[in-house]
Amino acid sequence: MKQYLLPETGQFYKANLHCHTTVSDGKLTPEEIKEAYKAHGYSVVAYTDHDVMIPHDDLNDEDFLALHAYEIECSQWDVLPTKARKTCHLCLIAKDPENLTQVCWHRTKYMVGNGAEYRGLVRFDESLPDFERAYTPEKINEIIRTAKEHGFFVTYNHPVWSLESYPEYMSYEGMDAMEICNNSCVVSGYTEYNPKIYDEMLRGGKRIYCIGADDNHNSRPFTSRRNPSFGAFTVIKAEKLDYRAITAALQKGDCYASQGPEIRELWFEDGRIWVSSSNADRIIMTTGTRKIRLAVREKYQTLNKASFDVQPDDLYVRITVEDKNGKRAESRAYFTDELAF
Repeated sequence: MKQYLLPETGQFYKANLHCHTTVSDGKLTPEEIKEAYKAHGYSVVAYTDHDVMIPHDDLNDEDFLALHAYEIECSQWDVLPTKARKTCHLCLIAKDPENLTQVCWHRTKYMVGNGAEYRGLVRFDESLPDFERAYTPEKINEIIRTAKEHGFFVTYNHPVWSLESYPEYMSYEGMDAMEICNNSCVVSGYTEYNPKIYDEMLRGGKRIYCIGADDNHNSRPFTSRRNPSFGAFTVIKAEKLDYRAITAALQKGDCYASQGPEIRELWFEDGRIWVSSSNADRIIMTTGTRKIRLAVREKYQTLNKASFDVQPDDLYVRITVEDKNGKRAESRAYFTDELAF
């Protein structure tokens, strides 16, 4: 039986799920972000300004969708110097367009950049006390749990920049996805392309997806090699460009992360995983064990299809498509108990 891992039907939509504007510490307005990203083939942007969730429904049209979202952080506030502080950053993306209520809100603290100017536009539950943040697993897990209970898709962001390591990120429970690539950090020199960390989390028992995101602040012009825009993204396969359809596809994991290459088809059949892609230099199957499989483009050949044997004791499998420039697309992990052997 042919089991589609990316849906057989639907359309692929290019999305940036981590983005900053003049609402917090970005340099471009929400309108300028829409114009630039649409020009580069994007259909979806989650406006994840720091600590304030401001809807941008006025930007929506038949070819563009703005998701309600924000980024929240817990840091070692008492550690000096500031650059030595460990921190945990999460993006919270509302799964329903009617969900405009921000969770874990504090009436006076935790503003970044221009955020304080927009404080009065934030909707929150006024019956609740101010939410005090702390850099502890308990507090971070409370944020994740509260966000999930109130209809948010939660991503874990840039662990290398955050100075976090295995003990920290393995203590967090319930996030939906992690950034396998954060392009703002990559173009700034950080090793923020993170398949190793993703595999560590998977092998440690976390069943989460992976996304690519720009985390763009746009302090440099688009022509600069250090401008973070358009370098890492998430491709979502959904039936239509509709808020609920897009977030439902995200929730199901009908997506992959990319720096450019395409995963066009992905399915499981007769004990093998099959992939169809854009032209590749290598196609790799990583598992939850030491087993790995590799297809390589030989001289004068084209590589855009591959298949690999899968066994139940592989724990999980995920696919990487790498082009001749070393840019990659990464599928999420598919655990073998999800596969129709």
